[in-house]
Amino acid sequence: MEAFDNELNTALVETFNNILKVEENAVKKSAINLSIGEMHLIEAIDKGDNTGRSISDIANELDITLPSVTVAINKLHKKGYVEKIRCEQDKRVVYILLTRKGKKINSVHRFFHQTMIRNISSQLTKEEKNVFIKGIKNINDFFRKSSEKGDK
Repeated sequence: MEAFDNELNTALVETFNNILKVEENAVKKSAINLSIGEMHLIEAIDKGDNTGRSISDIANELDITLPSVTVAINKLHKKGYVEKIRCEQDKRVVYILLTRKGKKINSVHRFFHQTMIRNISSQLTKEEKNVFIKGIKNINDFFRKSSEKGDK
């Protein structure tokens, strides 16, 4: 491997792991009884409107199985972060909404991300920001396309 390839590999792996560690530490410090996966599930649920999101919508967005989402939703329901509402037209469909507690915890999570981004952004010049965003978008496109190929 070339020097650049080695450096890029190390930077990607370390960055991914460090983001997870920082996020996990933030959750632990706040004494929240949620895992990172549950936090991301709450984040996905919050993207819905006032009628909620179906379990299949959430599963598709997060690219996880319906049974896994169902189990996780049941745990979040027991903890008081979500409510489940059956569709009037099709009783097989369940919509998931955040409770007041769920909305509050999602606000804390969003604030964590905003603070992280603000801190990173403040250390970059305008030119560096443009290059950084272009690079991140390229990396994301690569992984998205690789993921789509793997799904087929």
